[in-house]
Amino acid sequence: MSLLWTSEALVAAMDGRPLGPMPEGISGISIDSRSLQPGDAFFAIKGEAMDGHDFATAAIKAGAGVLVVAEGKLPSLGRLTAPIIVVEDVLVALEKLGVAARARSRAKIIAVTGSAGKTTTKEALRHVLSAVGKVHASAQSFNNHWGVPLTLARMPDDCDYAVFEIGMNHPDEIRPLVKMVRPHVAIVTIIAAAHLGFFRNLDEIAKAKAEIFEGLEPEGAAVLNRDDARFKLLDKMAHAAGVEHVYGFGENARSTFKLTKCELHADHSDIAARIGGRDMIARIGAPGRHMVQNVLAVLGAAQLVGADLDKVAIALADLSAERGRGKRHVLRHPQGPITLIDESYNANPASMAAAMALLNATPVAGEGRRIAVLGDMLELGEHSAKLHAALADLIVGTGTQTVFLGGPEMRALAQALPEDIKTEYRAGVEELKPVLLAALKPGDVVMIKSSKGIGFAKLVDALLGKYPAETTTSKLT
Repeated sequence: MSLLWTSEALVAAMDGRPLGPMPEGISGISIDSRSLQPGDAFFAIKGEAMDGHDFATAAIKAGAGVLVVAEGKLPSLGRLTAPIIVVEDVLVALEKLGVAARARSRAKIIAVTGSAGKTTTKEALRHVLSAVGKVHASAQSFNNHWGVPLTLARMPDDCDYAVFEIGMNHPDEIRPLVKMVRPHVAIVTIIAAAHLGFFRNLDEIAKAKAEIFEGLEPEGAAVLNRDDARFKLLDKMAHAAGVEHVYGFGENARSTFKLTKCELHADHSDIAARIGGRDMIARIGAPGRHMVQNVLAVLGAAQLVGADLDKVAIALADLSAERGRGKRHVLRHPQGPITLIDESYNANPASMAAAMALLNATPVAGEGRRIAVLGDMLELGEHSAKLHAALADLIVGTGTQTVFLGGPEMRALAQALPEDIKTEYRAGVEELKPVLLAALKPGDVVMIKSSKGIGFAKLVDALLGKYPAETTTSKLT
């Protein structure tokens, strides 16, 4: 068993009190007894909905090597058969362990934030840097107050690169997290109307994202979207935070990581780019103009951490996506295939625009149609109705003439769409499901996009259940 932490280092980093005979060390860290692997340390974190201490027995049954529990909870746990490390606060102990992991690491570290494209960019970095070294990166979208320290604490001491996603929906959330991560490179993907319900305007969102600059290592670099309207604001804030090295990516002539040519295809893109003075060509094995933009940031960050750009460019050709982030399925309809694009994980106006562009670039077969299945974009506050109605501009005049809508906020879009676009609106996912299942025909291309909380992943599951996927192609979007 490869040890992530020795028990001695684990106890010391957390200022913990060991109870019982400690193992030599632990092989991993878990906060969920359902996914815990034998030999992991189980951190009994108390969340908003559940308390990890209630699952201590389940963690032991799953093979936990040691439990990390709060002093105040110890009397209620009874007699446990696994070694225990007692701490004042379990989340604080995890943070301390994350800080210790960062202190011992020699890895080049990249942090990613932005209103859209964080996970995509993080996963693309994981993928391409794996071609040149050992990479550690956030699992899924572990980008919040527990996800970031957990990812840090899981970082092996021998990795060459580490990539962290840092998110927020309020001011002052990124600041403490980035000060733990201490990246060498900080990427801001784009500023858009995500979480606008918690901010007055996009400038306020940009200022909250700019907190990422405060944790950069000395001589660290900020990589910013030069095509974004908030570039100048972010550039100013980076310099105000003491960042001397600020680089732009995009089509803008002054970009350090500049797109010079781009050919968009249904299932990939071919690009030419100038990366820090070097001309490169690459095939991106994932479609969409937004993906091209993300890749410019990836190439720039890879150059800044000293990665072999030739190997990185080759690795771009076979990017793969996770469920809900543009993964494609070819559904086996009795009379012919249907293409499903699963974008059900998240949605805001910027990612909606990218997803619609992707749908409109995907060819149909025979008499097939392009079908957009759209659910509510959450956390837009008082701007919600206006921003949902504005999605009509993405649809009118395109190759998408059939739209299925679900969720209370999508009523505004249903009312804004003209009569020549076939529109079906239902209050929620369960009401929409039978209508969508009955409507699909061979040759159709259907794209499902919504915020995660709306539950449109159930529509993806329903389609896969009715028409099992004949093949699956994974594309990052």
